[in-house]
Formats: sequence, structure tokens, C-alpha cells
Amino acid sequence: MTVSRRTFLSTLSAGAAGVALGGLALPDTARAASPAGDVVGKVTVGYQGWFACPGDGAPIDAWWHWSQNWSQAPSPSNNVIKAWPDSRDFGRTYQTGYAGLGNGSPATLFSSYDQQTIDTHFTWMQQNGCDTAALQRFDPNGSEGPTRNAITTRVRSSAESHGVKFYVMYDVSGWTNMQSEIKADWTDLMSQHTASSAYARQNGKPVVGIWGFGFNDANHPWDPAACADVVSWFKSQGCYVMGGVPTWWRLGTNDSRAGYLGVYHAFDMLSPWMVGRIGTVADVDNFYTNATVPDLADCNANGIDYQPCVLPGDLSARQRAHGDFMWRQFYDMTRAGVQSVYISMFDEFGEGNQIAKTAENQSQVPNGSGLLALDEDGTACSSDYYLRLTADGGKMLKGQLALTATRPTQPVVGSGGGGGGGGNPDLALHQPVSDSGHTQVYVAANAVDGDPNTYWESVDNAFPQWLQVDLGQAVTTRRIVLTLPPSTAWGARTQTIQVLGSTDGTDFSTVVASAGYLFDPNTGNTSTIGYPSGVTARYLRLLFTANTGWPAGQASGFSVYAT
Repeated sequence: MTVSRRTFLSTLSAGAAGVALGGLALPDTARAASPAGDVVGKVTVGYQGWFACPGDGAPIDAWWHWSQNWSQAPSPSNNVIKAWPDSRDFGRTYQTGYAGLGNGSPATLFSSYDQQTIDTHFTWMQQNGCDTAALQRFDPNGSEGPTRNAITTRVRSSAESHGVKFYVMYDVSGWTNMQSEIKADWTDLMSQHTASSAYARQNGKPVVGIWGFGFNDANHPWDPAACADVVSWFKSQGCYVMGGVPTWWRLGTNDSRAGYLGVYHAFDMLSPWMVGRIGTVADVDNFYTNATVPDLADCNANGIDYQPCVLPGDLSARQRAHGDFMWRQFYDMTRAGVQSVYISMFDEFGEGNQIAKTAENQSQVPNGSGLLALDEDGTACSSDYYLRLTADGGKMLKGQLALTATRPTQPVVGSGGGGGGGGNPDLALHQPVSDSGHTQVYVAANAVDGDPNTYWESVDNAFPQWLQVDLGQAVTTRRIVLTLPPSTAWGARTQTIQVLGSTDGTDFSTVVASAGYLFDPNTGNTSTIGYPSGVTARYLRLLFTANTGWPAGQASGFSVYAT
């Protein structure tokens, strides 16, 4: 069984974040050494692709990475995963030894050997701003090799059909004859994939990742000369070489061996590892000061591209804080001037550190498994929440969203910050809408598309103006949540709004009398209109008569709830 690189790092102290580097400040200008390509200026996700199940046709014919004993079905007594995947999008899954899910469905898991599984994963990447997938490749010379080789071919096919880039990332952990065998593997097998239109290239060169040089543990024993030889060899093959390096690579302390700075500086790109190092927002800010800013300065000074890790947090350790932990990392990377990030990881259910779709609540988790779901802290989260959070973080990193410390991504699609949850959905989401008029491209549909950054804006200087949703049938509702874009560029404002309702779209009556509603970016630019006694209507109309921030009605979210 291949042991995950993270296993060997879990005992290393995160306390090194407190290393004093006094006087370092954010440089006035932070620029990558290379222009934008398939990794520079992009969001890369680490992709394990290492799950298999008996009956899937994989040569390994085992519960690969799903259980401690691969020859037996995963169960509460034979378990290595920390989170349960949401498998509803997969066309084929495999029965495990767990009890049924809380909702009565069978407890089944996916196989990375199935093309449809990889296609589904790459669809999620495509839909959520994941530009490039770094396919992990451990020592391929044992029993796992044929399965890994086949999965690489499937990843290539899916990347090509989904418009997502990919590259091979060698994890050298535990690879005894690494120095010679990694070269042979590239020459004999992996280099053929660089012919793919989807293979990632940077500065015109195929990208290769090498993770594990310089780590201060017995699983990464090579001296600087051996490591430098491998980096030099890949460069001689015309490759752009990315290095997954210890957190404290620059100082040569804690998780890094001393004397490897020359090896680190030989890479074209550096990506310091962060899993197990941070677990709270405070940790994130500490690393911003003591690692990110000085790391970036060192890379800029040496002509090296910088791609630090961003992670959602270990779900089993309750680190995620319904997205605030991950968003703070995106915020700190963006304000430091970082242009590229590496998401750790896409499908790492063994560490509970995955962004792939995950069980939302206990109804989607096997009974008696002890596994947590995304709502573990009491906040309902849709299964794709961390994919959507990655999409928005990538937009901020690329300048497509303004820098904001306030997370713009709502845990539940269309919740508008009010919290819909699976049992209280947003009834207006993607429903037909109309208006009295709008300006430019700020159409009514923007208010019900689930994207907090698109918005409706009425005709300027023409109050009163209205925005109306058709719920499809007469239903009883009790709450409306309105939002404006979360960017701090939207200063606080008060809009005066009346709510009207109708069953036929012609005759309207007042649901809530005209009143002023404050939208403040410091509290998420959200305002709730409640009417606890409820009203039964098919059409709900918002009548705008004033706005202290702009001479028009505005809404990026128009959400309607039954409770």
C-alpha cells in the first residue's frame, strides 16, 4: 500500500508559523517570474485519482485507498477516509460494508478507474474555475503501476473533452530507487502524454511536478546532489519543473532539511506544502506574515514562480468554519500579490481535505460511521460548496472580483446569506423574472441566477421601478432575502422597497408596506424582509422608490423562502 505523503508530515509542528522574520513588509510590486500560462496565473488542483473497487475492472482489483485492508470492503472497522463523498452524480458506484445512509440509500463509493467518474470530476472542475489538474503519480513500479497508467490515460481523455489542463506530478515519497526510475518512467511512459492538447504547458514547455525533495523525514532521504540531478535532468528534457517543497524551504528548518536551498532555487516554480500546518484563520494570517510574503519576495528575487497551497481544511477536525478558513487563505494570497495557487486537494477523502462534492448532512452519511458532513458546525452547505468557493477565490486571485475579506460565496446555492438549507430551498432561484426596465446588461435574470456578483439594476433616475419573480404556482412564503454584490466597492446604502403579491400577475396587493432596508458590505450586503404570517401568491414584486447609494433599484440576489 502506498502511504500518502501527508502521513509522514502529520507530526511536524505547525508552530513554526511563529518564526520571527521581523521587518518584512509586502513589496510594492509582486509579479510572477513568468507570464500567465497553464499554471502561472491559474488555479491548479491536486488530483489523486487513486480510488478503485473490486468489480471495476482495474488491474489492482481492490478497495484501493478506500479501506485500511484493501482486500476487504470499507466499513466502520476497516476505514481510512475522513469524509463521505456525494456520489449522486456518478453513473456507477460500488457497495461497501457500511450501513445504509441516513436517508436509507445504500452506502456506495466511486472508482477512479471508471471513465465516467473522471468525466464527472472534470466536469466539476470545468464548472468551478479549476484550470489545471496535477495528477499525482507515486512510485509506479509495484502492483499499483498498471492501474495508475490506465487512469492517466483516462484523465488525459477527460481533460481533452472538458477543456481542463492536466500534468503529471510525481510524489517521490517512499520511492527507493527514485533517482533512476523517475527518469525511466518519464521517458518510457509519461512523456507521451505531453502530445495531448490538454497537457499543461508553461513558457512553451510541458509541466512536470516533483513533490518531496528536502523534507526532513526518513521517507525523503535523498541528498541535495541527487535531488538537483533529477531537477536538472527534467529541464534537459525541455520541461518546466514545479517543486512541491517543505513549508519552511526558505529557512531550511522544521520540516525542511538544511542545505537544500540550491535545490529549491533550481525549480521553475515552488509550491510550499501547507496541509497540517494551519487549521484556523489566525494560523492563516500568521503564515501570511511569516511565510507567504517573504517566500514570494525570495521567489521574485530569484526568477522563480510561486504557487502556494490553499486548502479547505480537514473536515473531521472541524477546521472549515463553513468556508471562512479557506476564503481567508484566498484573501491573504491575493493581497500578497500571489498569482497562482495549488488547491490541496480535489479528491483527498482520506484526509478529509477535499473540495469535491461531499455529503451535506447526516442523511447522506452512512449510519454509525462517525463521519461528519459539511454542516458539522450547524451551517447548511450544499455538496458543491467548496467547488464554488474555489471558483470565487480564483476570480479574486485573477482580479475578476475585487479583493474582499468577506466571503462572497453562500454555503447553499441561492441562500443569499439567509440560509436556505435542503429543506427550505430558495423558491425564486432560476425562476422567470421580469422588471419595469433595466440598464445595460444588468437584467432581471441576474437577481435569481445564484451568483452574488451579477446584479439587476433598474433604469436610472426613474423611480418607482419594480422587479418581479414568478414562482410557478401559488405558494405560501414568509421571507425574502435581498443581496447586493459582496465586494466592499459597494458602499453601504438604504433602499426603500414595498413588497406586492399576486396570484394571477395582474391584480397585486401589499404584502409588506414600503420601508427602508440597509445593505452594508460589513455584514454581507444582505437584507431580509420577513412576513411571519405568510402570504399565498405566485408572483412577488419588489417596488423600489429610493436608493441612497444609486438612483436606481439594485439587487444581486432575490431569494424567497417558505419559512
